Amino acid sequence: MKRVAIITSSDTGYAGEREDKSGPAIKEIAEREGYQVVSMDILPDDRDMLARRMAQIADENLAELILTTGGTGFSARDVMPEATEDVIERKVPGIPEAMRAASMRITSKGCLSRAAAGIRKSSLIVNLPGSENKSVCNKCL
Repeated sequence: MKRVAIITSSDTGYAGEREDKSGPAIKEIAEREGYQVVSMDILPDDRDMLARRMAQIADENLAELILTTGGTGFSARDVMPEATEDVIERKVPGIPEAMRAASMRITSKGCLSRAAAGIRKSSLIVNLPGSENKSVCNKCL
């Protein structure tokens, strides 16, 4: 069984001021697709914290797949793509390109995602949309 780690980037979620809906939605889809969810983290929109957690998961071989949600928009606090690029060794640009194309079929704002994807050691890291819209996530897994 393939292992997946899920990281939600949200200041308000981390502070307990907002319920994380996208992380659990991704977990549901991942489990349905046969993945074992080995960790779920809610972290603030902090580039260093996000990068450290992704690197830890990959470096300790905790999961073959790291899925992130949130932090891919235009806000100054949206730093997930930068945190991802800080830790990956090789980019995988086709994945976010395909996600943006699929998102455009659902919403005209789908092209506004700055999501990134790449490989660190033997882990694939993919930034998913921050919305719990399952139709987008279903096309990604």
